[in-house]
Amino acid sequence: MSAAETAEPTADAVSVTGWGRTAPTTARMVRPRSYEEAAEAVRSCGARGGIARGLGRAYGDAAQNAGGAVLDMTALDRIRSIDAEAGVVVCDAGVSLHRLMEVLLPLGWFVPVTPGTRYVTVGGAIGADIHGKNHHVSGSFSRHVAALDLLTADGSVRTVRRGEPLFDATAGGMGLTGVILAATVELLPVQTSLMSVDTERATDLDDLMARLTATDHRYRYSVAWIDLLARGAATGRSVLTRGDHAPLDALPVRARRAPLAFRPGRLPAAPSFVPEGLLGKATVGLFNELWYRKAPRARRGELQKLSTFFHPLDGVPHWNRIYGRGGFVQYQFVVGYGQEDALRRIVGRISMRGCPSFLAVLKRFGDGDPGWLSFPAPGWTLALDIPANLPGLAAFLDELDELVAAAGGRIYLAKDARLRPELLDTMYPRLGAFRALREELDPQGVFRSDLSRRLSL
Repeated sequence: MSAAETAEPTADAVSVTGWGRTAPTTARMVRPRSYEEAAEAVRSCGARGGIARGLGRAYGDAAQNAGGAVLDMTALDRIRSIDAEAGVVVCDAGVSLHRLMEVLLPLGWFVPVTPGTRYVTVGGAIGADIHGKNHHVSGSFSRHVAALDLLTADGSVRTVRRGEPLFDATAGGMGLTGVILAATVELLPVQTSLMSVDTERATDLDDLMARLTATDHRYRYSVAWIDLLARGAATGRSVLTRGDHAPLDALPVRARRAPLAFRPGRLPAAPSFVPEGLLGKATVGLFNELWYRKAPRARRGELQKLSTFFHPLDGVPHWNRIYGRGGFVQYQFVVGYGQEDALRRIVGRISMRGCPSFLAVLKRFGDGDPGWLSFPAPGWTLALDIPANLPGLAAFLDELDELVAAAGGRIYLAKDARLRPELLDTMYPRLGAFRALREELDPQGVFRSDLSRRLSL
């Protein structure tokens, strides 16, 4: 064992927030550099417990722990093995999806599921059971994880396999069953690092839902940007973008020389200071109008970079600063198929309220995933960003929560910062089983977070 592995993990008191930059709390940040240091950090969490943290892309308070410990897992970032024939990678939980793409794309493999950013860790992807534009085809991330190594409250490391109760509690369990140390992930074969993309406009919400329902099965990836400030006959007007990994023969001759090259672009960072109110109704309304008008009515087979199609905002470092010091709330819900009227009512209320959101997307989910607290369920999911200082926002979102719950839907915990705990049991019917397993596995409450205390998880 090396000196680095036997040394004490470093720790500092820091202010921690989610990506939305709301509700900061102070915690002792511990940076383990080995599995042994991670185990020592768990044993010494103290009365306020601890929670694992990756690259900090959970929008709310899931990776915060006021007065306790936060374990920064990003130093545990080894890719342990790659089976380039079978398409399986074994890696530490601190490895980012960006790093996996850099290493695996030249071998003809891609991550099975990616959210709107590639700067999330594998451990975070499992803990939040992330989903992407391909949920209707591929499900969430944990569906492609064969096994994981989990550091539990008693300091032991368990190998947990897909299909076991502890796996299902950990997938989407927000880090509350233990610290994920490593995972075995099954990959997607690709011929190129480009996407073949179809883009079209939908005139309103009903037009959008009809297009998605009729043709989504033809595409691996599908997402719609939706204008939530449009009203009247244009309510819910959208730009629908769908595609799949481009085959080799779709590339121009020059591009075939390096078909698997991964070169994501980079733009200047967002400014450190943005005046409050810059993203108001007028400015976002202008952006939405221009974005909708510049989109083609119908365009087929456009070749795009992976980064352009999946992660356009990753090209702008610290883009979350554009909302100003007050930060922003990311609100995402799902309601089931057959609850389209509920979706119409919610979109209508958001439109009438004039919430200035230019990052609003609608997708269709496929079959639900086995994780007890996994967010996706068959139905429609809408995600939107809203400046946190918008007057009356808390009460307005409480009203939307009631509509979502009445429709049998749920809120995404990885993005939540303000849900009332009394709605949680209605939204997550397997919550009782999760709490029972947590009580058995961690009776002293070693693993805690601001989210777990707020929602009594």
